[in-house]
Amino acid sequence: MLRTSIIIPAYNEEATILELLREVRAQSVEGVEFEVVVIDDGSKDRTVALLEENPTLYDKLVKQPKNGGKGAAVLAGLRAATGQYILFQDADLEYSPSHYEALMFPVKAFGAEIVMGSRFSGPKYTRVQYFSHKVGNRFITLIFNILFNTTFTDIYTCYLLYRRDLVPPDELVSFGWEQHGEILCRAVRRGR
Repeated sequence: MLRTSIIIPAYNEEATILELLREVRAQSVEGVEFEVVVIDDGSKDRTVALLEENPTLYDKLVKQPKNGGKGAAVLAGLRAATGQYILFQDADLEYSPSHYEALMFPVKAFGAEIVMGSRFSGPKYTRVQYFSHKVGNRFITLIFNILFNTTFTDIYTCYLLYRRDLVPPDELVSFGWEQHGEILCRAVRRGR
């Protein structure tokens, strides 16, 4: 059985957290066991109360004493994770857990060490975004691909799945939006 830790950072997500976790728990991929790790990043709404009232929807709940930002929450989740693989999931329902099977396919079929989702590569539909965000993302992705000789289409998509031992949490130095890029850089450098 391939154990995959789903890292879900949450901050003031009372409107979506339970629906998201129900969708996550509904996922079943043959040969894969999911460990659901939710990190509350010092929410000021009812997020923690809702989580504590529904402990069957997750395996681990990490409660940050104060809001440290997504990077701090991700780091806390990585430290609590025990899976062979790590998969990130935002708590706001922008990304559907129904994609887990497609994300796991390259791992199961080819032994992939890193799998990226993409908002730009052949989607069934495209979400309208700010022009500057789309252009900025494509530029950053281009630079990344040049530096690491890769062909990713969307390095800042939420869906990043990688073999956990490629990125020891204590090596991470960034805690802002750039942390996602740092994780990917470290995983790509160490992957086969």
